[in-house]
Amino acid sequence: MKQIQIKSYGKINLCLDVLRRLENGYHEVEMVMQQILLHDDVSVKWKNPAVNEIRGQKRPVDIEVSTNRPWLPRDERNLAYKAAALMAELYGRGRQGKIRIDIKKRIPVAAGLAGGSGNGAAVIHALNALWELGLDVPELCAVGRQLGSDIPFSIMGQAKTNLSLGLSNDPMAAHCALARGTGTDLEPLSKGLKSHLVLAKPPIGVSTAEVYQGLRLDQIKERPNIEELVEALAKKRFKTIQKNMVNVLENFTLTRYPNVMHTKNKVRSLLKKNPVLMSGSGPTIFALCRSREEAQTACETLKVYYKETFWTRTTC
Repeated sequence: MKQIQIKSYGKINLCLDVLRRLENGYHEVEMVMQQILLHDDVSVKWKNPAVNEIRGQKRPVDIEVSTNRPWLPRDERNLAYKAAALMAELYGRGRQGKIRIDIKKRIPVAAGLAGGSGNGAAVIHALNALWELGLDVPELCAVGRQLGSDIPFSIMGQAKTNLSLGLSNDPMAAHCALARGTGTDLEPLSKGLKSHLVLAKPPIGVSTAEVYQGLRLDQIKERPNIEELVEALAKKRFKTIQKNMVNVLENFTLTRYPNVMHTKNKVRSLLKKNPVLMSGSGPTIFALCRSREEAQTACETLKVYYKETFWTRTTC
């Protein structure tokens, strides 16, 4: 039996703009994605069966998922399972055995932090290593693109941070990236944001599809200047970064979900001078902090109101 363990990191959006609705129902977006240290642990095992086990298999490659969150689906509804099934379809020809995936969750579920997407990315990385496929980061991202828009960035970030994968020097491995198109056209940024932060997730779920469908593009009054933000990251101009930390999806989510608005106001009242923003389509709110101590103190205070509150930092 072969086994590999991968840290599946979360992400935040330093900015997010929606440019237009496409004919296929998707939206053209432009955003900056930043990896954070908050992570799940994903263990993937590949077991070649004994001769007497082969007849009992449902398919040439069986897939089994376990997690420390018993209410999470462990079948085709789970992105880690989907990733294993797709890798088996693409690269499992002639193989017989079982893929066993164990996920230790820390990242909140359905939070706008790409927790599930990161798990799927980790499985793609793991099978590339266990099956000795030799795929580079762009090739792995092409696989991930078939499963979800956040998976390619998760693949890039994990390649940069999980050194055991041997892909950290790939030109597409990065902690931070500019995303265009439907979010999967990625440009790695050599300079990301170095910051401590606190995350607070209200006890609700938000439908990404509902947010994008409900967003009125003609009513967006403030948009980020993406080029200015990217330049500010490279030159470490924090005030310019802060000025362009805008997420246009807040226009819908904060109105549709009062709990998210309340959470943002609560974080703002605690950290009055700090940038505060919603990640992705929500509902998680994050604030950049000037020090580890400030992030820890804010986390302790916010935990009284929100069980899923964390302090962490970016991976740059």
